[in-house]
Amino acid sequence: MKLSILDQSPISSNQTARDALNESLHLAKACERFGYTRYWIAEHHDLPGLACSAPEVMLSLIGANTDRIRIGSGAVLLPHYKPYKVAETYNMLATLFPNRIDIGIGRSPGGSAEATNALSDNFLQQVFKMADLVDELLHFLKSDFPNEHQFSKIKASPVPENPPIPWMLGTSEKSAQLAAQNGLPYAFGQFMSDLDAVSIIDNYRKAFISNKFSHVPEVLLTVPVICADTTEKAEEIAWSSLIWQIQQNRGEGSRVPTIEVAKNFELTVKEKEQLINLKQKMIIGNPQEVKNVLTEMQSKYKIDEFMILTITHSPEDRLESYKLLAEEIFSH
Repeated sequence: MKLSILDQSPISSNQTARDALNESLHLAKACERFGYTRYWIAEHHDLPGLACSAPEVMLSLIGANTDRIRIGSGAVLLPHYKPYKVAETYNMLATLFPNRIDIGIGRSPGGSAEATNALSDNFLQQVFKMADLVDELLHFLKSDFPNEHQFSKIKASPVPENPPIPWMLGTSEKSAQLAAQNGLPYAFGQFMSDLDAVSIIDNYRKAFISNKFSHVPEVLLTVPVICADTTEKAEEIAWSSLIWQIQQNRGEGSRVPTIEVAKNFELTVKEKEQLINLKQKMIIGNPQEVKNVLTEMQSKYKIDEFMILTITHSPEDRLESYKLLAEEIFSH
């Protein structure tokens, strides 16, 4: 079983954005030592409590301070950008850090309507053109536009010896089919979806068309995990993440709360129901319990890689969660 990291670079109530980004760097360096396969950092815009709006900047820092772990975006929100610029940016990273760069491709806005308007014009129209945007990006990465194409004479420089590997990120049948049609590996965001991932992933495999980037269908599943020495401790640590999601639903929660604040947070009847649903989407427990759940999911979804999202108030608790899980998975 492969393990990887999705980092949203959360800002805790006692942190600045700089503190959170420094913790992201620390996490990537530590998880390389722990044996994780890849580290992806998410892109968000003007969302309180999330520090990273420009993954490519953080990836430069993280790449320069690590040696082996694959690094990438989770995701580049492609409707905001011209494919040529995205290809240039990630070709640059792939030139600096050979054979280590992934491009996670997503279609969500990553922020409010106001932030979306500030970032780009005609976002919704670009979403409708997502298939064309992906096609153009892949042609730039492969440098294989037909001779008659308007962009056939230009390159997304610098052209690396090993191009970055594009992944399609999503939570729906539509994203899975787009990945399959373009022969791309697929990352399913289990933590963001209520849909039947089993059938979506199965249909992706059936429709997969091999290409330069991937010869066989490849799937990873992104799941939220809180792991600690004991079940009781994991349950306690998870309060911060759970209540923060409730606060965000209220339009509050500018920072991840402490465990104490989270435990004392007053919930409405409806929010108590939401809390139960949120908890059911998380994997919370001691290392053996978490491993058992992942093993069951591995069999159910027929995959061999999980991307782990862990949000805690304490950076130490987050790092320990990743460490304990790696020790349990990789040493047995």
